[in-house]
Amino acid sequence: MKQQYFIVVLAHSLHGRLRRIHVPYRAVYAILGLALLGCFSLFGFLSSYARMAWKVANYNALRTEVSSLRTRYANLQSTANQTQEQLATLQMFASEVSLAYGIKQKLEGPADISSEGRLTPTFTESLAEYNFLKSASLSRGRSSVPGLTRPGEMRPNLWPVNGRLLSNFGRRNDPFSGELLFHTGVDIQAPTGTTVHVAADGVVTHAEWAGAYGKLIVVRHGSVQTYYAHLSRINVVAGQEVRKGESIGATGATGRVTAPHLHYEVRMGNSPVNPYTYLGKSFVAQQVPKKDLPF
Repeated sequence: MKQQYFIVVLAHSLHGRLRRIHVPYRAVYAILGLALLGCFSLFGFLSSYARMAWKVANYNALRTEVSSLRTRYANLQSTANQTQEQLATLQMFASEVSLAYGIKQKLEGPADISSEGRLTPTFTESLAEYNFLKSASLSRGRSSVPGLTRPGEMRPNLWPVNGRLLSNFGRRNDPFSGELLFHTGVDIQAPTGTTVHVAADGVVTHAEWAGAYGKLIVVRHGSVQTYYAHLSRINVVAGQEVRKGESIGATGATGRVTAPHLHYEVRMGNSPVNPYTYLGKSFVAQQVPKKDLPF
């Protein structure tokens, strides 16, 4: 049986010759198969290229998104740091305000602050104070003498002790904890036993041990109070009226201190104010004024 084939006739345009080419069916089918296989291969290549291009595009998009997220994270971290700084500043101001208005009663400093300074009197100091209070009954009777306190002399305008100014009123580094805290008065350096004078006429409202203040005297001058802290000796009792310049005690190093000095405060309505307003143009008391008592 003869093989079936296609006849392809080729004609020359110039010479007019005809040429017949016999193409078997199998060759045609093979060419068609190869063409079909080439189409499938080309389609697979194009689809693989498309998938690769899509993945590259997604990778670039993810990389851009990661870069954007890193930028946002850096901005959020910067904002968080600024917020923490503002929070620390607000906490510091809150401590100052609470201390200034008598809201905060906790003693500032480390947890083991009791080991850094005595906050309670010793037995000898307690016994000496008891003996003084026991023998002060005569002085207590002075509070009943009319006209002892002079209204014109009730402004605290006298340096309570002759010494050098160590620490000002306001914010300062705490000598124990090193933290920035609010100092409610001024510290005046003076050797232990230096006489402390009351800054104005008034009535003693407190004359005993007071924790970190050590031995403390508080004198009320109308709406103003003056504080004399870290004393080594107290010469007055609560309820006693005193005159400006009168000796009320002696400097020391009781309570929470690092060296002998007098801690002096001026308060209005229990709120500490800058004592320099009262001490700027005042003078240092040198001697006790004469007392115009009727006996």
